[in-house]
Amino acid sequence: MKESAVKKIAVLTSGGDSPGMNAALRAVVRTANYYDIECYGVREGYNGLIHGDLLKMGPRSVKNIINQGGTILKSARSAEFRTKEGRQQAYDNCVKYGIDGLVCIGGDGTFTGAKIFNEEFGIRVIGVPGTIDNDIFGTDNTIGYDTALNTAMDAIDKIRDTATSHNRVFFIEVMGRDAGFIALNSGLATGALDILIPEKKDSIDELFANFKTAEKSGKSSSIVVVAEGEKLANVYELAEKTKLSFPDYDIRVAILGHMQRGGSPSCADRVLASRLGYGAVTGLMEGKTNVMAGMRSNDVVYTPIEEAIKKHNEINQDLLLISEILAI
Repeated sequence: MKESAVKKIAVLTSGGDSPGMNAALRAVVRTANYYDIECYGVREGYNGLIHGDLLKMGPRSVKNIINQGGTILKSARSAEFRTKEGRQQAYDNCVKYGIDGLVCIGGDGTFTGAKIFNEEFGIRVIGVPGTIDNDIFGTDNTIGYDTALNTAMDAIDKIRDTATSHNRVFFIEVMGRDAGFIALNSGLATGALDILIPEKKDSIDELFANFKTAEKSGKSSSIVVVAEGEKLANVYELAEKTKLSFPDYDIRVAILGHMQRGGSPSCADRVLASRLGYGAVTGLMEGKTNVMAGMRSNDVVYTPIEEAIKKHNEINQDLLLISEILAI
């Protein structure tokens, strides 16, 4: 590789944590070391950049973290960084440490901050998509999505044991404030009767029709998977409305919550994080900036951050149809 466009870089994790962030951090630090680039870790996202909470990192700084969930650098959502004064302070610290490139691991909010910082001060930035929601455009999967999906699937499988034993109906809420990827895929994988996600227009009549069809086919228990961002109603309201129309049903609600964001990352997430962390550093070395490193068709690609923020991955319509057919 020709001479690097960057000499010193910093890496931070920002926004909601996701399994595999540590694996991405490890890849950034060790790739930088391999190419003789100094690397600093920034604690607590952009807050650490503003307050100068940086530490120099080398290969041993990231030992034994590839299997750990969360982020050893900690994460935060920085209100200060949304102000011009806060970003100026962050830039001053970059100058103080001689940092000319930033790797920002996170989601939409993280990338928005990186884009503005680059445009105002010229610091090279590359984003790495770390979010369980899988809603970032420019990559087939985001870091943490596969692990969260398997966590949700495992939990729903366990709940199904109880549903079957007691002839119950369970409404199970999974994460996905604006995106239904976890709900759709975990619901399909666990044989849910219905899957309610924000990307499609759901109706209570269709839900009740599915219950009636299930009754006729002899089903004595059912699982309904609901994304937290479902527009029809929240999971408790859905359960109450169902009880009114089907008073004989034994109905329960389960909210999986933040357990989906934790845990040891899956093999797929560790490999993805390693490839994207490497891709972020080599991208900076090649002079790339204001882009996100992502994976498309098993190749590392770079997408302008503006596109990654504005566009969103779309739900596979075939999966919706398949989930309906297989729920009979």
